[in-house]
Amino acid sequence: MKEISKLMSYRESIRVVDATLRDGGLVNDFFFDDDFVKSLYLTNIKSGVDYMEFGYRGDKEMFDPEKFGKWKFCDDDDIRAIVGNNDSDLKIAIMADVGRCNYKQDIRPKSESPVDLIRVATYINQIPTAVDMIEHAKNNGYEVSCNIMAISSAQEGDVRAALDILGQTAVDVIYIVDSFGALYPEQLQRVAALYIEYGEKYNKKIGIHAHNNQQLAFANTIEAVGDGVDWLDATYSAMGRGAGNCAMELLLGFLKNPKYKVFPVIKFIDEHMNKLRESGVKWGYDLQYLMTGLLNQHPRTAIEFTKKDRKDYAEFYKEIVALD
Repeated sequence: MKEISKLMSYRESIRVVDATLRDGGLVNDFFFDDDFVKSLYLTNIKSGVDYMEFGYRGDKEMFDPEKFGKWKFCDDDDIRAIVGNNDSDLKIAIMADVGRCNYKQDIRPKSESPVDLIRVATYINQIPTAVDMIEHAKNNGYEVSCNIMAISSAQEGDVRAALDILGQTAVDVIYIVDSFGALYPEQLQRVAALYIEYGEKYNKKIGIHAHNNQQLAFANTIEAVGDGVDWLDATYSAMGRGAGNCAMELLLGFLKNPKYKVFPVIKFIDEHMNKLRESGVKWGYDLQYLMTGLLNQHPRTAIEFTKKDRKDYAEFYKEIVALD
């Protein structure tokens, strides 16, 4: 059980990252209008959020720009059109996904970009490329984090090897990512201890990115806070792929740092997020996502179930059990 002092006080080292555009963009193919993005940017400033992730730096040779909104690619000029010179304390982040970006061409020197943080996303088997991406971004002047995805399906020995390799790079933050929403707080505690072991060894910060398949994204995030994890991802109204993520309104309400303010978040949800839902954009907890979380499976089958507007939950469960 966590000491009450860890829940009633705050750490200056905590950093909150808004991933609404990036993870939420996986729900609507990144088709957010500029008014939405500008309002989200200003709300993050008002609410005291530390980083705003604008989306992916996707490879335009791999992904057709006609089929996706511009935040699939996060061109520097598009970001500047929203933030100008970004005369604020809010830092700008983008994600570079191993195997889905042309990082040597598209990640230019920091002096030419409004971006502050490059978030490298990788599976364990892609670590060598992730290392090269980290060094490329760092050499170009950026802060760099690394998200190790699908951690719930990895062997501990492989995770240790990956953490040891990443610890020897110039990366600033290493993320726990519960991609399948399969972890429980008790498991998260053990995972966090493992990551923090290597974070302390190599002087790296540790972060968490949680998914809500079992309605545990918030619980796992605050568990991580109590375990010493400092970088926390969240999204407005929990918007994100499939079951979504840790809700920003819950997280800022939990954190006791007076710099974080909940009211601007609530106002943004009232004015913008509810309209997205009303327009037909779907995300959030539902039975199909619970099932993939329980089975520790990628939610792609549940996402397809949702797109087809299926309601035969029992039949779906039988289908995905057969995949194990």
